[in-house]
Amino acid sequence: MTTTRQPTFMTGVSLLLPITLTTMAIVLLAPVMPHLMEEFAAVPNHEYWVPMVLTFPALCVAILCPFAGMLGDYFGKRKLLLASFLVYAAVGVAPVFLTDLTHILISRVGVGMAEALIYVLSTTMIADFYHGEARNKWLAAQPAFASMSALLFFNLGGILGEVSWRTPFWVYGSALVMFALVWRFTWEPEKTADDHAEGESKALAEAHVGETAHSLSWEGFPWGRMALIVLITIYGAVFFYTVQIQASSGLNVLGMTSPAEAGFWTSVASVGVPLGTLIYGKWGARIGVARLLLVEFALLATGFFTMGTASETIQFLVGCFVNQLGAGLLLPTLLVWSMSILPFEVRARGAGFWQSAFALGQWLSPLAVTFFALRMGGLLSSFQMLSYLAAAGVVVALIAAAGGRKATDA
Repeated sequence: MTTTRQPTFMTGVSLLLPITLTTMAIVLLAPVMPHLMEEFAAVPNHEYWVPMVLTFPALCVAILCPFAGMLGDYFGKRKLLLASFLVYAAVGVAPVFLTDLTHILISRVGVGMAEALIYVLSTTMIADFYHGEARNKWLAAQPAFASMSALLFFNLGGILGEVSWRTPFWVYGSALVMFALVWRFTWEPEKTADDHAEGESKALAEAHVGETAHSLSWEGFPWGRMALIVLITIYGAVFFYTVQIQASSGLNVLGMTSPAEAGFWTSVASVGVPLGTLIYGKWGARIGVARLLLVEFALLATGFFTMGTASETIQFLVGCFVNQLGAGLLLPTLLVWSMSILPFEVRARGAGFWQSAFALGQWLSPLAVTFFALRMGGLLSSFQMLSYLAAAGVVVALIAAAGGRKATDA
């Protein structure tokens, strides 16, 4: 028996808000890093261990997301998501009371484990509850919301950090609010007759109508197409975070030495990300994946080249904005593409693979920039190299578009 309940606006909001917890894990604590370094200066190798307070959750996400998807497909997504909020709140607030760096790092591993489940399950449930254009819009809203929340959390962390380096950790308790919203406005997703993945046979889809969880079968998993999306996602995620991580350093090279001023102008340029996701939400489904990828990699390449050849800050910031516009379009394109090809029974596992790929690209981004900067004469030259690599993505998109036209003609 299938459910007759229909998702409401608040259903979408309750599943959209958890994306902010993945942003909070890193951004909220960035302003208090100097205080943490001072607090644990007596710990051997503290220069290495203290920054892991920020990076451990992201590393856990990169490693654990596929396993989070398996758990969701078997045990049920809603109940695991609700439990994850409770764990996130408990281990997230724990450093307020902890005095040993090792214990704090262990709590951050717990944050990462809960974050992996929250990241995968909230995204999968959006894809379960919504279909067609509504699904595209809610999924596209995730990166926009995450980008805007990053600006909020950075400032909030700075304000609370004026009181103590411990104070920002209280914000992790906001996961309890999300627990209440998900509890009130969602239910365990079931497969419906309208929930068809691209390429899924009608007979296979109808055979599973009304099912919820307890499936570990890989029947119907689109291995080939998912592998392609995962590879493109890793590639694109390297470009996605470059501006947000490196723009302030680029502005410093061009003579803008004030951190506050550089941070402000970087945030202005980063408005391109939510703008790009809004554009995708309105027109993306009508354009098609191949054409979208062509436009997106072209914007990324143009932005990087403008940044890399800049002789003044205005040109550099224009390049940042163009780049971020392409990044804002790219992320929902890849996310919606992956969700559209995944049948209900394996959707959480596919979402886990995709989000692990995105986290891996995020981790690789600063490594790639540093690698090229050291070998090509500086940060701006590194941006130029990234523009050539992004342009290679344009070539791939052109080939994909040509292949799509041939298939249509046949």
